[in-house]
Amino acid sequence: MAQRTEYDAAQTAKRLHTTVAVLRWAQHVGMVPDPDVSGFAWSRQVVEAMDAGAVRAAMPREAISPYEVANRIAAALGRPNEPGQPPAVSSYAVERLIALGLLTDLSGHRRYSSLNPDQVDQVVAREGLAELLDCEAPLGPEQAAARLGVRRVDFEWMRRLGWIAPVSWGRVQFGASKAGAVDVPRFAAGHVDDLPGAHPEVDWAQLRTVGKGRRPPLAGLRAQPA
Repeated sequence: MAQRTEYDAAQTAKRLHTTVAVLRWAQHVGMVPDPDVSGFAWSRQVVEAMDAGAVRAAMPREAISPYEVANRIAAALGRPNEPGQPPAVSSYAVERLIALGLLTDLSGHRRYSSLNPDQVDQVVAREGLAELLDCEAPLGPEQAAARLGVRRVDFEWMRRLGWIAPVSWGRVQFGASKAGAVDVPRFAAGHVDDLPGAHPEVDWAQLRTVGKGRRPPLAGLRAQPA
């Protein structure tokens, strides 16, 4: 039987008698080199040079899910997630921590993340974590406009001008039919709060008093260069 010449993450992990999550963590900390074949696989020579014992020791605790991470963070902040109640800290907050580079997704899966509990413990101990999560709280366009005290149309002009952009998109279901589901942009609360300070050229007091049906005052401004 011909020997394999390249290994993807699952095949490499199997050869090293570990999991993909552990392998990815070892790669994250520099113990395992980045794939040298097509950006997603390692050559046989590179895999054979890996120290299996060291790779397994790089992450001694089993990976955990975003749900578990959210519960740990909530408990550490003194506002634990209660069954049957809206979570004080949601899996979305964990997504934002991953996007900010504070947590590392080790799954490589589009829908299901897994994380190193040791890294989670470091984030939980981070000073100002509660304030950071508050700044990353998701707002839809209507919520963002209401937070600024402006009309939805004026907030949409802020988007057109390049002042703010979604940090993610969420799927919202209207009614029982899947055909009624739409993608809705989500904005970070902190980004919304920063808008008045970032654009002192705007008369925000006046903008907040523009009546319904009136031409948006921002319509005469030019978009910022990308």
